[in-house]
Amino acid sequence: MRVTTKLSLIAIAVLTLSACQKEPQAEAAPALDTEQAKQAYSLGVSAGRYLESTIQEYEKIAVELDSDLIMQGVKDGLAGNSSVSDDEIQQLLASLDEQYRAKQAEIAAAESEAVIAAGKAYLEQNAGKEGVTVTDSGLQYEVLEEGDGPKPAATDVVKVHYTGTLTDGTKFDSSYDRDEPAEFPLNRVIPGWTEGVQLMNVGSKYKFTIPSELAYGERDMGVITPHSVLVFEVELLEIVAGE
Repeated sequence: MRVTTKLSLIAIAVLTLSACQKEPQAEAAPALDTEQAKQAYSLGVSAGRYLESTIQEYEKIAVELDSDLIMQGVKDGLAGNSSVSDDEIQQLLASLDEQYRAKQAEIAAAESEAVIAAGKAYLEQNAGKEGVTVTDSGLQYEVLEEGDGPKPAATDVVKVHYTGTLTDGTKFDSSYDRDEPAEFPLNRVIPGWTEGVQLMNVGSKYKFTIPSELAYGERDMGVITPHSVLVFEVELLEIVAGE
């Protein structure tokens, strides 16, 4: 879960809802007989839905916000009345936002610890498999096919085919799927690739299991979440040229 700022968004939503809300009339539905009426109503619905989603977000971190009190605050703001001062409102909303951030950070830390522990367990299990070699850096590799061509240096540009997955098998990238090999300077990719591909002869195909510190570490790469262990099958096709 990512840390987000809700304070300004709450204020915008409340002000928007205040601007368009009228006293409810139980006896009749709102008259939506003009384009402008429909626009005003739609703005109110949009603000209401946003407020509801905000309430649900806070519920996820065990902060209960009373929707009736939110609506009462909207009505009081529209009427120019308030049970608390403007300074208090700012302080209270700032405190709420701080509470949200702190809880989000706590949740993110717990999730990171779980990912790190799962990655460590996966690496330990994989290291014990037949045919898997572990280097001094912690990189793990398995020879799937052994070629007889030259080995690249870190400064070489190489051409490869590859498939990258997470430890649960989720595929996040594949040159095979694009039907187009990748070319890149070997010293400008993640450390696990720089080290691993130098072990390969042209024509080889290796499977690399890369600890997070040799991959993207704490960075969030979308599908590749922080501290992820990555698995690549790499086929070294050609050494294109020295950089």
